Amino acid sequence: MRLRTATLLTTALTAAALTPLTLPTTATAAPATYADDFNGDGIRDFAAPEYDSESPGGAVRITFGTEDGPGFEHQVMDQGSPGVPGVDESNDSWGLGARVAADFNGDGYGDLAVGAMHEAVGRKSNQGSVTVLWGSPNGLSKGTEIPNKAPGAHKYFGRALAAGDFNGDGRPDLAATNGKTVYVYQGGITPSGVGRAITRLTKAGGNFTPGTLIAGKVTKDAATDLVITGEVLRSGEESDAWFIEGGSTLNPGATLRVSHDSPLGTDGVIADFDKDGYGDIAISDPDRGLDMGAVVLWRGGRNGPGASAELTQATRGIAGTPEKNDKFGSSLAAGDTDSDGYPDLAIGARGEKIDGKDRAGGVHVLRGGAEGLKSTGSKWFARNTRGVPGGLTEWDTFGHTVRLRDTNGDGYADLYVGAARDGARLQGSRSGITTAGAADLWGSEIVEGILQ
Repeated sequence: MRLRTATLLTTALTAAALTPLTLPTTATAAPATYADDFNGDGIRDFAAPEYDSESPGGAVRITFGTEDGPGFEHQVMDQGSPGVPGVDESNDSWGLGARVAADFNGDGYGDLAVGAMHEAVGRKSNQGSVTVLWGSPNGLSKGTEIPNKAPGAHKYFGRALAAGDFNGDGRPDLAATNGKTVYVYQGGITPSGVGRAITRLTKAGGNFTPGTLIAGKVTKDAATDLVITGEVLRSGEESDAWFIEGGSTLNPGATLRVSHDSPLGTDGVIADFDKDGYGDIAISDPDRGLDMGAVVLWRGGRNGPGASAELTQATRGIAGTPEKNDKFGSSLAAGDTDSDGYPDLAIGARGEKIDGKDRAGGVHVLRGGAEGLKSTGSKWFARNTRGVPGGLTEWDTFGHTVRLRDTNGDGYADLYVGAARDGARLQGSRSGITTAGAADLWGSEIVEGILQ
């Protein structure tokens, strides 16, 4: 347990009254090119949960990137590391859940915000905590605790995190869930503390519990927008997505009923799949219909998201058929796999039964285009796809995590796939994802370490 408390000069804001208090700031160096370049060498790094460490409260493993992808140099950080707030205690889940990168202090090194949703403080179990670890020439070092403005038991502060320039001032902000509220720490996060206002976002009615935060550009202004997904406490397990338009004042917008019968999954992305200038929102719903799964697309527009559509394995052109426990939508990732200028979408289906092997899992890749995502001509990859490393086995859950990242600088996003056994990397090409040159990854930690 931790007995420390933190204080902060801020204004707590509701969705109905959003007038942040601005305090003086200091000049900084040029920000990092990549938010997750923690050692400032110009190459993206990997921040994964460290499950096999000797840290009872949880840890983060940083694998430093090379020009050819993940390297072998790494570091492990936990609450016992020098300068990191808190105490390394059992079951805190520090770093095992939400992690998000940004150069918060603009010094040219990516920083990492780490959630510990189960952290106990005093007698308040599962109060949670959020810590920012600071980048440096040697990687991450030291940390600053983000103040919890509404502490309490079972609020799971830091269960979900997102970073972006939500107020459009040119500096990254941090959003964090805490009970039924999302707090947006609007810039000015430095090793000495948080020196600007906090915006509090709570949905009217009090029956909405945030679960996932999705950050990205939906409208055409300079500010990052935010989508909050979560459960609606009514007669059944209904789930909503709530759009928050970024700007000098955060503007609560439209709500979309995503599911009538299941809580939402933990993944979502924003990408302009049709290049009309407005970001589209893809939301995972893997528990839909006896865990058959679905992905909901909420199309961006001038005033925010509008029309929506659903993708399932019953959608024409997508391989397979909806079956119990497929978990279509287990994980989502967006990236341009064929370098045509349109982002593509990777969809994990970790529970797919293949050749009689339960939960073997697989991944769909849909291409973007002028009309948006194309289900026709989509690609399917599993362990029994020729050229994919590893044999087909039960409970491999291939596709439980998917990420798209151009790790070798050839202009094509590569597909990283996590599994219960070793993960895999499939390269992008002019024709999209290919199995040519596919490689094993030691464990799945690397895939989990790629931050959206």
